[in-house]
Amino acid sequence: MNDTPETLRTRSYSWADPAVDLRQLMAMSGLDQLRARMTGGARPPIADTLDFNLVELDYGRVVFSGMPAEYLYNPIGTVHGGYAATLLDSALGCAVHTTLKPGFAYTTVELKVNYVRAMRADTGLVHCEGKIIHVGGRIATAEARIVSPDGEKLYAHGTTTCLIFPAAEGRGA
Repeated sequence: MNDTPETLRTRSYSWADPAVDLRQLMAMSGLDQLRARMTGGARPPIADTLDFNLVELDYGRVVFSGMPAEYLYNPIGTVHGGYAATLLDSALGCAVHTTLKPGFAYTTVELKVNYVRAMRADTGLVHCEGKIIHVGGRIATAEARIVSPDGEKLYAHGTTTCLIFPAAEGRGA
């Protein structure tokens, strides 16, 4: 392939410093942490990189929105599956995050993704809703779906298992 100036595209973006005050963060519940981010705190850099947003938030439930775009294409001309996986992982993890007590953190142990329909640049806005299934003392599970805004088209769905632990256990790991 010979790319010419007429066919080359560029994309640039900026992101905020992702550093956080862990002492302040760990004094808040997971739901309050996400509320603070949603109402003016710095977005995680991955949200700027892939251009998606947290748009709804409640205990055990979150919704992200994103716009599939050409810069996300794979070699066969559709949005790379990693975009759907990242949206799902974000919604699944944040649904679990909303249930955390102050001083606790989580990490994904397992992520299962099912791709149902390809996304393209002309797909338009998609929503990814994540909901908890179960939250225990150490393990949480959640499910999520990527759908069209009217909910009529399903693009992908997934589940996760997360490990919940006191935040001090995760330092230095």
